Amino acid sequence: MNEVGGAEAGARERPGDRPAGARLPRSLVRYVLEISGVHQLALSVLTVAVFLVELIPLELQRRTINDIVKHRAFGFVIVLCTIYAGVVLVHGLTKLVLNVYRNWVGEHAVRELRKRIRSLDDSASPAATDPEAQGIQVSIIVSEVEPVGAFVGSYISEPLLQGGVMLSMLAYMIHLDAWMALIAVAIFVPQVVFVPLMQRAIIDRTSSRVQVLRGLSVSIVQPPEAGGRGREDDASIERVFRLDMGIFKLKFTMNFLMNFCNRLQIVAALLLGGWYVLADQLEIGGVVAFISAVGRLNDPWGDLVNYFRDFSVSNVKYQLIANAVTDRETVETPARETDAGGEDLAVPAKI
Repeated sequence: MNEVGGAEAGARERPGDRPAGARLPRSLVRYVLEISGVHQLALSVLTVAVFLVELIPLELQRRTINDIVKHRAFGFVIVLCTIYAGVVLVHGLTKLVLNVYRNWVGEHAVRELRKRIRSLDDSASPAATDPEAQGIQVSIIVSEVEPVGAFVGSYISEPLLQGGVMLSMLAYMIHLDAWMALIAVAIFVPQVVFVPLMQRAIIDRTSSRVQVLRGLSVSIVQPPEAGGRGREDDASIERVFRLDMGIFKLKFTMNFLMNFCNRLQIVAALLLGGWYVLADQLEIGGVVAFISAVGRLNDPWGDLVNYFRDFSVSNVKYQLIANAVTDRETVETPARETDAGGEDLAVPAKI
């Protein structure tokens, strides 16, 4: 009885089997929080500081222009410009720290994913030498983990930053003039309709592209005796080309429509703001600040669109990676190792 128990314990403790950390949570959200939860909190604090400081240069710009036009007190203009330069410096340095920090978090996640996928080769099971499994592993390690891991660093900080900038700019626009802000929002609304539809089409093509590239990777690592697949490979390459071109057409068409809406907002602000200035209902500095705020409202919207596209694409790719790991583990280890309480022993290594 003891010999059997000892044999079972030895089987469980063999270092050559595979680290439990190679297993991945089935959800991208859970993976992000488990591997970098504390860092996401720190990134959020930095992000709030960045978008709060974003408003100060706009107000300084408005006050500087109004002072030049109305009072012509150049000494006070010098003071305002000095403060402006200091605020810009602080804002830039804070954003620099934020960008470096979240890219470090992302690169750490890329490294962890590659190590976990690579550890699947430690097993001596037939699946470890199967050409199809090797091809998928090559595709995952070389290209698929890069966007998924890099997304970890911006998972919370990017939407928080861009959403915070948008809300603060909108509040400032309303503060300057509610009617101009209402017109700008009305021109902005159509983007909420066509952007998600085009994003969905891009995501579908990206998922198909990953699957086709995996098939190519499998073909590359197949031994020569497995037979040639020249025509199939050429067809796959052509399909990847068509999918890539479809993605580019959708992406740049979406960018064109977004930019067109943005320019219409500026035209509306110039028309209504110019009428207000001529009617002495608004100072010229307010119009300039409003147009600047429109630009700063649209820039984070474009970044948010890119973020949700990257999120959807990364989620698709992560699911494909997690499924590939699960399928391979099913071949190598039919029964998942659990502790006495039935809990999965495999958890991601935190940063």
